Amino acid sequence: QVHLVESGGGLVQPGGSLRLSCAASGSIGSINTMDWYRQAPGKEREMVARITSGGSTNYADSVKGRFTISRDNDKNTVYMQMNSLKPEDTAVYYCNADIRSPGESTYYRYWGQGTQVTVSS
Repeated sequence: QVHLVESGGGLVQPGGSLRLSCAASGSIGSINTMDWYRQAPGKEREMVARITSGGSTNYADSVKGRFTISRDNDKNTVYMQMNSLKPEDTAVYYCNADIRSPGESTYYRYWGQGTQVTVSS
């Protein structure tokens, strides 16, 4: 069993910052790509940021220059620093990760339960 648990969401004023964390636990052999997605009310889930096992990153155009994704491989954790937050960043944020369990050759994608981020004055 593998679990992903997000934390760090909350209510913040426009222009403020938050740091999200997502820790993977359980039967973990290796982790490949780790992503952050978000879903706003009435909208489809969209990818926000991605980081590969080698540390390469890419971002949605809407968050470039404001959000930074990083990871700590020793802790099986991915982070996202969110600065200059806007009301349109309000959403439930989900992490996912492609994880291979020990002794297996296939990577499976796991999702966290989500954490609410609300940007409002």
